[in-house]
Amino acid sequence: MRRISRLTRVVVGVASLALAATACGGTSSDSDSGDDGKKGDKGLAIAYDIGGKGDQSFNDAAYAGLQRAQKEFGYKTADIEPTEGETDADKEQRLASLAKQGYNPVIGVGFAYGPAMKAVAEKYPDTTFGIVDSVVEGKNVASLVFAENEASYLAGVAAAKATKTNTVGFVGGVDVPLIHKFEAGYKQGVTDTNPKVKVLSQYLTQTAEEGGFSSPDKGRAAAEGQIEKKADVVYQAAGLSGQGVIEAAAKAKVWAIGVDSDQYRQEALAAYKDYILTSALKDIDGAVFALAKSVKDGEPLTGTQTFDLKSDGVGLSDSNPKFAEVAGAKDAVAKAKEGIVGGSIKVKTE
Repeated sequence: MRRISRLTRVVVGVASLALAATACGGTSSDSDSGDDGKKGDKGLAIAYDIGGKGDQSFNDAAYAGLQRAQKEFGYKTADIEPTEGETDADKEQRLASLAKQGYNPVIGVGFAYGPAMKAVAEKYPDTTFGIVDSVVEGKNVASLVFAENEASYLAGVAAAKATKTNTVGFVGGVDVPLIHKFEAGYKQGVTDTNPKVKVLSQYLTQTAEEGGFSSPDKGRAAAEGQIEKKADVVYQAAGLSGQGVIEAAAKAKVWAIGVDSDQYRQEALAAYKDYILTSALKDIDGAVFALAKSVKDGEPLTGTQTFDLKSDGVGLSDSNPKFAEVAGAKDAVAKAKEGIVGGSIKVKTE
């Protein structure tokens, strides 16, 4: 419990700053090259999930945390891209290489790193490892998990208030339990707010290898199909593919709801931001920074660390001024958040 409360205190202060620093894409790199430094010279390293840096969402939020750690602690960092069609063995080799070079902590961004992290953490007991969106048991592993369903519930409340057609959409990148949490919370938020609103749902692929998190064209096509069926608000939990959803919504002049990062503020999405009503936030950047800080302070976090509405680990953005113009949305979202935090609203995960 002591570890959890310490992490929460760090995260709350980090969220807004890290979100504003989210990166705008590019290729992965070692922020300060060279493998001959002493172990103490190197700090945080992250290994990206599918879609890589530049997704304006999940991976870029992790990179924002790395940037903050690099600036504050003044040490060497590394961020490594995934490769197409890679195996668990490839992931294991990547994590092991970073640990061997002396980076600490080493974070795998995404549940796909689970098997690899379990194997590598046992081999490098003096290195602290972190994994986002999965639980891996290990004395030197911090599992950074989020109440995505709670943030998505708030997104559903906003969508139900914003729709004029009584039809809204959900586009999930890959048909897996993690994305089911987004859909479940969103649907519940919509229905609890207005039972007359219909929710159209679509998953882009069955597996990540098929490009569900990395194909804007797939996201665009799915959103266009829902918009043709009268959806005038579309929420996406699809990584890089979500850019296509946002583009389609902007083209049709309907609302999109972003995910993970505050996508209204993303430079690469600036052309579409007037149609990004809000974003369901996950403080991935804050979690990444908090783990780095705990290692730097000599008290590494381990075990399962859960980020929810109560700890401000998830939430809903209100950056778009037009959000305040949607009748009843702001008050409804605030009331829903109060209910979730207070326990009167139980948000589903399936």
